This record gives sequence, C-alpha cells and structure tokens, in this order.
Amino acid sequence: MRNVGLTIAWMAGIVYASIPSFWLAIHPFAERWRSRKGKVYPIIAGIWLALILVIGAATWSRRSDTLYNTPWSLAVAAILFGIGIFTYRRIGRDFGGDRLIGRSEVRPDRHEQRLVTTGLHSRMRHPIYLAHLCMLTAWTVGSGLVVLFAVWCFAIVTGVFMIRTEDAELEDRFGEEFREYRKRVGAIGF
Repeated sequence: MRNVGLTIAWMAGIVYASIPSFWLAIHPFAERWRSRKGKVYPIIAGIWLALILVIGAATWSRRSDTLYNTPWSLAVAAILFGIGIFTYRRIGRDFGGDRLIGRSEVRPDRHEQRLVTTGLHSRMRHPIYLAHLCMLTAWTVGSGLVVLFAVWCFAIVTGVFMIRTEDAELEDRFGEEFREYRKRVGAIGF
C-alpha cells in the first residue's frame, strides 16, 4: 500500500512541478501563439505532456526512494493541501478558468482582457503560483520522496522565471495599470 501511495505522490509531484514549464511555453511566446491560425491548445497540451513524460522517465527509477517515513509529514502535508485548496477556491471566484489555463493570453480577441486585482490578487500578484507551490510542497513533504525534492527545486527555479516572464507579458498588455499594480502588490507574498 505504501508503494502505491508513493507512486501517486510521485505522479502528482511531476504534474505540479511541470506547471511552471507549461506557463513558460505560453507567456514568452504569447504573441506567436496569438498569430497562429487554428487550435493552439492541443499543441500547448502536447508540449506539457511531453515535459511530464520526460520528467517521469528521468525520475522513474528513483520513484520509491525516500528521505524519511514519518506520519508527522502527513500532518504538514495536510495543512499545505488545505492552504492550496483554499487558495484555489478563492482565486476561482475572481480569476476564472479561461485565465487559469492561459486562454486570455493566447486568444485575447475571444476572452475578456482585464487585469485582475481583486480578491487574493489584491494581496499578491500570483496567488495561483502560491497554490501550486503549496500543493507540490505538500506532495513532497508528505511523501518524503527524494525525486520530489529534486523536482520541487526545479519548480522553484522555473517558477522564478515564470513570474518574471508573466509580469513582462502583463506589462506589455496592460501598461501603466500593471506597473502601478506591481508597485502596490508583491509577487506571491502578502
């Protein structure tokens, strides 16, 4: 049973760790995606799936190696899961699904263009990234998997680039409105 739990944690961790790379496939190339005719999401989803498979293949042999095995780690994980789920739910009210998956960036002609600065976005510019980080950290700490600590580090590094890239793209789209917002509100901290 423990091995099944570790495998589930490994798979979930890989998906969460790949989210920054998914966003990096959209934001730096938003203009290019906008200029493409036809459906772009199958291509973007294919890129994301390929990344998940590459990370999975690279970590497969170590998917059961743990640093520790303690029930206390599950308590910490439960708290982090709770924070992550709470944050996702709060974001959903103001942000919406189209913004969550990047449709506003890729197809601005079909989706409302507005800078969201209400709800949690009034306290941090990127609460979604905080929620993703909480969820990945929960899987990592809860399982104690060595590979998840490694992909957690990968997600942190790519997350920094992701925030910078998205901020640049938002500044291009919203100009002075975004610059004022960025002065008032931190990236993922209160």
